[in-house]
Amino acid sequence: MQRRMLSKEDEAAVGNDELEVRREDQDKINKFSRLHQRETSLEEELKSRAKEKEDLDEISSELELADDDEKIPYEELYKLGDAFIMLPLPEVQELLAKGSSKIEQSVSATEEKLSSIRKEMETLKVDLYARFGKSINLET
Repeated sequence: MQRRMLSKEDEAAVGNDELEVRREDQDKINKFSRLHQRETSLEEELKSRAKEKEDLDEISSELELADDDEKIPYEELYKLGDAFIMLPLPEVQELLAKGSSKIEQSVSATEEKLSSIRKEMETLKVDLYARFGKSINLET
């Protein structure tokens, strides 16, 4: 976070424009803070899901690129939670496709939530900046 000193004009303006923080203003500030925390959490979740999807796609590609002439065991290991289980190759590929599809749906839902949160934050920013001007900093 970058800090800077107020110019003489800004300092004088702040001194003259001391506004009382009303209950509804404080509620909006608190809501903005909660939304910002939720936004950060959802962004981290999206990064995590993107990494999972990338890993599943990479594994799927490796299994598809396997040469038929190569000696590949009929059964492959598939990670289920913290354990690995032996499954036939076609089942592994099917499970990878389903896992990838679930991740895509999850990412889509998370992006919708994130979009909604950002719209609400923008509305709160407009309201709070209109009321407090330079006296408040809502830049994230």
